[in-house]
Amino acid sequence: MMEKKKVHYSELGLVNTTEMFAKAMAGKYAIPAYNFNNLEQLQAIITACAETNSPVIIQVSKGARSYANETMLRCMAMGAVQMARETGSNIPICLHLDHGDSFELCKSCIDSGFSSVMIDGSHLPYDENVALTRQVVEYAHQNDVTVEGELGVLAGIEDEVSAEHSTYTKPEEVEDFVKKTGVDSLAISIGTSHGAYKFKAGQPVPPLRFDILEECEKRIPGFPIVLHGASSVVQEYVELINRYGGKMEGAIGIPEEQLRQAAASAVCKINIDSDGRLAVTAKVREYFAKDPKEFDPRKYLGEARKELVKLIKHKNETVLGSAGKA
Repeated sequence: MMEKKKVHYSELGLVNTTEMFAKAMAGKYAIPAYNFNNLEQLQAIITACAETNSPVIIQVSKGARSYANETMLRCMAMGAVQMARETGSNIPICLHLDHGDSFELCKSCIDSGFSSVMIDGSHLPYDENVALTRQVVEYAHQNDVTVEGELGVLAGIEDEVSAEHSTYTKPEEVEDFVKKTGVDSLAISIGTSHGAYKFKAGQPVPPLRFDILEECEKRIPGFPIVLHGASSVVQEYVELINRYGGKMEGAIGIPEEQLRQAAASAVCKINIDSDGRLAVTAKVREYFAKDPKEFDPRKYLGEARKELVKLIKHKNETVLGSAGKA
C-alpha cells in the first residue's frame, strides 16, 4: 500500500476560517457551511456561492468522508476551487470537518488538506471535552488549521451524531472553555437540532433561545459562535417528496427569520445540511414520477443540482446575508 503524503490546505487553494469569521462579525452576517456527500452537491454549492459572490465553508461529516473516499474528497475540494476560479470568481473556500469525534480523525483530516476541523466533545464530561479539544487545537494550530469546539448538546440525528434530548449551552462555561482550549470558534446549543424532524408536528415551534446567545456574547465578546442544525426544512420540498411517494410526515425546521436574526449577531457560521438533502430528494422523486422510463443519472441528478443551486442562492441572499461579501 502506498503511504499517504501529507498535504497542506494551501496547496489546494483553500483558506481557514480566521479572516472569514472576522469579516462576518464586522459585517453582521453568517458564513454558510453546506454539507456535501457527492459531486452534484459540491458543484451546486460552488456554483451558487460563486454566482452570489459569497464566501463558503464546504463541510463533510465523518460518514461523508468515508462515503466519498478521503483521497477523492481532497481532489474534489481542489477541483471546487479551480472550478470557481475558472468562472472568474475569487470567493474564499474552506474545507471543514463537521462533528469530528476523535483526535485521530481530526489529525487525519488536517494531514489530508482540510483547512478547518470541528472536534465535538459535547457528549463528554466537561473536563474531558476541554482536554480533547485542547489536544486537537494544539495539533491543528501547528498547521495553521482552525478549530471549532462545541458546548451543549443538540437533539436529533445527523449521520453518526445523535441525541434524544438537547442540553442548552451554559453561558457560565463558555469563557473558561475558550480560554482553556484555545479554539477559534464555538458551536452552542440554543434550540436548533439536527435532522428534518426538529419539532413535534402540530405544536408551535419554540423560538431560539436568544437570551442564551446574548449571554454567551457578553462573556466572550467578539468571539465567533456557530449554529448547527439550522435547516429550515423547506415545506415545499417536504410536500413534493410526499406527493411523489415519500413518507416525511411532520418534518419541521427552524424559521428563516430566526436564523436571519442569529446571523446578525455573533453567530458567524450557520450549518445547513437537511435542506440540501430535501431539495435533491424532492427533485429526483419528481423526475422519476414524471418520467419513469428515464435511467440516465445525468438527467435526474442534473435537475436536483439545479434546484440545489436555487436553494443555496436563496439562503445566501435572504437568510445568511453572505451574498456579495466575498
